[in-house]
Formats: sequence, C-alpha cells, structure tokens
Amino acid sequence: MKKIIAVVVIVIILGIAAFIFIRSKENGIKYRTEKVAMGNIEASVTATGTVNAVTTVLVGTQVSGTIKNIYADFNSPVKQGQIIAQIDPATFEAQVDQARANVLSAKANLEKAEATLADAKRTFDRNKQLFSRDLIARSDVDAAETNHETSKAQVAASKAQVAQTEAALRIAETNLRYTRIVSPVNGIVVSRNVDIGQTVAASFQTPTLFSIAQDLTKMQIDSSVAEADIGRIKVGQPVEFTVDAYPDNPFKGSVSEIRNAPITIQNVVTYDVVVKVDNPELKLKPGMTANVSIIISSKKDVLRIPNAALRFRPSEMRGKAEQKEKDSGVWIIDNKKPKRIEVTTGISDGNYTELLSDNIKEGQELIMESVSKRANQSRPSGPRMF
Repeated sequence: MKKIIAVVVIVIILGIAAFIFIRSKENGIKYRTEKVAMGNIEASVTATGTVNAVTTVLVGTQVSGTIKNIYADFNSPVKQGQIIAQIDPATFEAQVDQARANVLSAKANLEKAEATLADAKRTFDRNKQLFSRDLIARSDVDAAETNHETSKAQVAASKAQVAQTEAALRIAETNLRYTRIVSPVNGIVVSRNVDIGQTVAASFQTPTLFSIAQDLTKMQIDSSVAEADIGRIKVGQPVEFTVDAYPDNPFKGSVSEIRNAPITIQNVVTYDVVVKVDNPELKLKPGMTANVSIIISSKKDVLRIPNAALRFRPSEMRGKAEQKEKDSGVWIIDNKKPKRIEVTTGISDGNYTELLSDNIKEGQELIMESVSKRANQSRPSGPRMF
C-alpha cells in the first residue's frame, strides 16, 4: 500500500513539474518577424498649403460714388478692357461740363487780353511818334509803355489760365472714365464684393470691387515648410499632394520657388515653398487646403527593411548595452536566440529604410518585436512568430 501511495505522489509531482514546464514554455518570449524584400522608397518632406491662382488681380476704383450697374458676377469669364461695373457718372459728367466751360471762359479772357495788348501797343507806338515831335510830354510816353507791358503780362497770365483749365478738364474727363470699371486682364471673376446701389469711397484706400484670376488652368500652392526641412528642398523637385475634395485623387506638381522671407507663428519658423500645378480640368479651386509631399529622393526595386526592425531591442539588451549601439542594426533569430547584425542604411520613407550593406539578404527574417505565446494566440495572422 505504501508503495502505491509513493508511486502516486511521484506521479503527481512529475505531473506538476511537467505542467509548470509546459506553462513556462507557453509563456516564453516569442518574436514577430518580417522578411527583407525588394520595393520602392520615396523620401519626402510633408507640409500643408493653400491652392491659389498664379495671378490674381484685385480690381478697385479710383473715384467715389454709387454703383449704378454691375456687368460681371462670380465665375464670369471676362476679357481685358471689358466693362464689369459702372459708378453713377452724373456728378462726374457735370464736373466735365463745368471744366469745359472754364476752358471756354479762359480762352475768352485770353482773347480779351490779346486785344487789350494790341490796343496798348498802338497807343505806345503813337505816343513815341508824338513825343519825337515834341507834341506830348515824356510822362505820356511812359504811361503808354507801362500799359503795354501790363497788357503783355495779362496775356501771359491768360494763357496760363487756359492751360490750367484744360488740365482741370483732363482730370474731370479721366475721373469720368474711371466710373467705368474695366477688367485689366483676361480671366475669371473669383469674387465680387459690391452690389448695385452700394456706395464706395476711395478717399484713403482703394476699395476692392472684384478679384479676377487670370488663368485657373495654372495654379500654385503656397506651402509652409519647417526650417528643419527647408535645407533639403530644391527648385524642380517633384511634388504630390491631395485636397479634401478629392482625397483619393493625388495631384502632381513641382517646386518652382523657395521664398527667403521667414514666417514666424508662435515661435515656429516656416518658409513659403511655391509649387506650380497644372489644372486643365479645373478641379482645383482657389483656397483649397493641400496636403503636400515634396519628394526629396526616390529609388525603385531596392532592398528595404521595416523601420520597426531598426528600432527593436531585446528586453535583456536594453539599458547600458543599448547605449553602446551607436550604429544601425537589426536582429535575427540564430539558434532560437536573437542576434544583432549591424547594417548600413540609405533613404527612408518613414515606414521602410533602404538597405545598403550586403550582410542581410532578401527573404531573411528580421525581428520586429517580442511577444509572448499567449499574446500571440490572440493576434490575427500576419508575420511569422518564432
């Protein structure tokens, strides 16, 4: 009986030990891996910007008055010189008539002054002859000469008055022409800021009546690039971007200008990078927000490794040992244990990095992270577990 009990106890102890061993095996550290594969990599700088027309002309007025007629509205195509609005010209027409009357009056005064000059000249010449015969006194000759010189001065003043009134007439006629608001370019009206009957005042600042985009088939994006990335941006680099209106339809462009003027907002310095874009289908509209990716470098069909593999460190290797690993490295499974291999890397797109060294081959498994087997049982199927 005692032997039976001893055997039972031994079996129970062995069962407990086997259970503990199996449980420890189940809860041991496993590794999620991914294979090194060929692929494309694009290193890019991301930014946000606003879509604008390349040339937008603000049409204003140089005279004040009431808007009498409007001949163009939103989205109206216009031609250079086409009238798009008119300010009530009644006051300006009256000013032109008044200025024209002033010119006529000044010319009449000039004719009068010239007649007076002719009479004074005749009197002066006659008095000189009479004085030469001792028929009049010297004072009469002097008085006639003075009247002659005064008449000459009056003629000169009358001529100046004519010129002054003619200039005033040209100003009045110019102001009358300014009541006709015309388009300075060929384009499309983007915005209209006035209505019929509205009074516009041009006393201190020219009010904007219309905004005209010269050519909406050619657009540009004014994107804000951080100062940390601006050194990598070059004119001519390709650009891909999306707008919220067409999130699944990427557009392409190129960097055309890097403006040197810094833009500082809340101590963050950015620079305006201008991207030129073709818009033949007119899908892009002024004011749209663009999510821009400026492609710095692009490589096709190169060996690439996940960035997660470059960041992986076994838990037992972290700490002081981790600080010694200054070079890039990845970990592989060697004899069921992690082994580190130093690698040389190239460009990165944030998810994958180009592999330059030849000590890692295509198809080789790289450790992405460490997981327990129990946690692995709840994971969906994916990269291999070791």
